[in-house]
Amino acid sequence: MLVTIATILVVLWLLGLVTSNTLGGFIHLLLIVAIIAVLIRVIRGENPLA
Repeated sequence: MLVTIATILVVLWLLGLVTSNTLGGFIHLLLIVAIIAVLIRVIRGENPLA
């Protein structure tokens, strides 16, 4: 589930970079939150892909 959300955010982020139409940095903020969530799972020793 987390990987799916992170993938969607990355696609939206890249789309925003290409079209220069971002939601005021909101997508960038969500992408950072998703990356931090994955890193926390890795640090705790959990499988980040599960």
